Amino acid sequence: MKNIVECVPNFSEGRNPETIDALASTIRGVEGVKLLGVEPDKDYHRTVVTFVGEPASVLEAAYQSTRVAVERIDMSLHKGEHPRLGAVDVVPFVPVSGVSMDDCVRLAHEYGKRVSHDFKIPVYLYEHAATKPERSNLSTIRKGEYEGLAQKLKDAAWKPDYGAAEFNVRSGGTVTGARKFLIAYNVNLNTADSTLAQEIALRIRESGRLKKDASGQTMKDQRGEAIKIPGTLKAVKAMGVFLQRFNIAQVSINLVDYEATPPHIAFEEVRRQARSLGFEATGSEIVGLAPLTALLVGGTFYAHRDAKASDLNEEELLSIAIRELGLSRLEAFDPKKKIIEYMIS
Repeated sequence: MKNIVECVPNFSEGRNPETIDALASTIRGVEGVKLLGVEPDKDYHRTVVTFVGEPASVLEAAYQSTRVAVERIDMSLHKGEHPRLGAVDVVPFVPVSGVSMDDCVRLAHEYGKRVSHDFKIPVYLYEHAATKPERSNLSTIRKGEYEGLAQKLKDAAWKPDYGAAEFNVRSGGTVTGARKFLIAYNVNLNTADSTLAQEIALRIRESGRLKKDASGQTMKDQRGEAIKIPGTLKAVKAMGVFLQRFNIAQVSINLVDYEATPPHIAFEEVRRQARSLGFEATGSEIVGLAPLTALLVGGTFYAHRDAKASDLNEEELLSIAIRELGLSRLEAFDPKKKIIEYMIS
């Protein structure tokens, strides 16, 4: 493969192995596509699938897996910890090599056009494919989630980019677009209190939080606009969640620009904030894949902190990053299965 696009659809199914297998098999069956990862989460009730290939093949795999999801997932019965708009919640196209962001924008438009027509799903475009500034942020589009979508579609300001403004009870809505490589990164806490995790999330995420007065009311400036306290980390989205299967809380993070804020910086900031509240960050996990450099810079950071030799090789730096970030705390972290360069090669 010379021209490589990555696609990372998030499906609102994390508990039914037959449906998850059907999604994976469908993608695997498209010629010119390599399936890199399938990661279901029962608490989130969500599966993140990662695949790469030539642009046309990736588009076809995204379409065919959407068909399977529409057939098998009923959103009217769905409950999970993660925000979601529909059965096929979000389908991003990511340039890897030999393709531009504009190429991925075109893929998102074609995907949205096809699935809205064939499956009667309202589709919104986000990030680099957004048709309006207010739609560039995924969380803004997803606000209100599936349960609020019917009402949202009645608002002319939220007319879908593709498809009719009609609520699909079974499938909900879908968001697609083109973006940079995003790392889904979650930090574990030594508490089961998700409100603590949410407090940390509000402190670190770039969008920050609303400033409140002593009575808990939102403070406003002279123009009557709400005052916000900015978060401590750039290019970071975050929320607090509870993982029932491990009985822990997590700060669930999207690193939307891992060069601005790599995993180790996010981990150390969560650790700092947790300690200020009397708790600890006990490890972390990467959902989906990560670029090699994102972990190598972490390994280098910890090696310098501990005054280790400066001539460490790639394998040694990775080992340090995995250990210091606690990436194997919940499940074993295998670089050959979690780093995109290793998976593609």
